[in-house]
This record gives sequence, structure tokens and C-alpha cells, in this order.
Amino acid sequence: MLVVIDTNVLVSAFWSRNGSCAKVLALIQNRRLVPCYDFRIIDEYRKVLLRSKFGFTEWEVTSILAQIENDGMSIVPCPLDIPLIDEDDRKFYEVAKHCDAALITGNLKHFPKDLIVWSVVDFLASLQK
Repeated sequence: MLVVIDTNVLVSAFWSRNGSCAKVLALIQNRRLVPCYDFRIIDEYRKVLLRSKFGFTEWEVTSILAQIENDGMSIVPCPLDIPLIDEDDRKFYEVAKHCDAALITGNLKHFPKDLIVWSVVDFLASLQK
């Protein structure tokens, strides 16, 4: 299954190793989910995860990003002309729409109401069905 992971999901996965976001990350690490990304997403992941305020090690960040890039799908999406609350989230929505992937986020309100946009909890519940 193709997925696009919002940065806030990765941050939460690193913070809470047993939480719902960590379960999504584990599904990627176990190759049950295929992450889709573009250069903008990888750049944001790197910049955010390496912020000193989080205290994540460079090794942790580099390791997960390497796996995402090696096992995932690099996409060059078509630009979408739709209004978004947070323009920084456009890249996630464009990639998800381009490859018909599930977009998993902790900020549903930042995205249009769309069947591809999922909260972490709802996405995990959908996998149980």
C-alpha cells in the first residue's frame, strides 16, 4: 500500500516509540507500507527531525530517511491549484494525489476533505478490517 507520511507523524513516532505513529513507522520499516515522497518532503523531514529542540540523533534520522528513500517511491507530482490552510503541506497532498496514496497526518484540518487523507488512528483501524 502506498502512503505519504506527514512530518508530524514521523516526529511523533520518534517521540513515542510505542504510540500509533510509531506503529505506522514500523509498517514502513517492515515494508508493509511503501512511502511516497518527493525532494521537498525529504528535505522537510531532514530539517525538522534534525532540529536540536527534538534531540533526535543524526544517526536515527539518517537511518530512517535512507530506508524511506531506498524502499519508497520518489515522485515528481503535478502541481495542484487548490487552496490549503498551510502551504507547507501542499507537497504532501500533491504527492499523495499523484500516486493515489493514503496521506497520513496528525493535522486533518490542514488538508481538504478527501478520502485519501487519514488520521493515524483511522488509518491503523482501516488496516484491521
